[in-house]
Amino acid sequence: MAAVEQLTEEERTTWLRALPKWSLARDGAAIERKFEFADFAEAFSFMTRVAIMAEKRDHHPEWFNVYNRVEITLTTHDAGGLSLRDVNMAKKIDALV
Repeated sequence: MAAVEQLTEEERTTWLRALPKWSLARDGAAIERKFEFADFAEAFSFMTRVAIMAEKRDHHPEWFNVYNRVEITLTTHDAGGLSLRDVNMAKKIDALV
């Protein structure tokens, strides 16, 4: 498996423009987004769909859930920060809502 490389500052800026609902976190080492749903069942359903996708992609989010709110943080530990894997995962997550 090829090594995963961290995005450069310029790449982070460019990709973040393509992901307007996501914001940089952890001094640029991650991206995060907050979601709000009608109720807990809808939030949990969304989390289940993300979990199945993450397992297939072998790229797992960090997340937090309270009732109808879900917060997702994406970073690539193997790269020591934000990578194209995170950007691609964010795009797939955005497509679910």
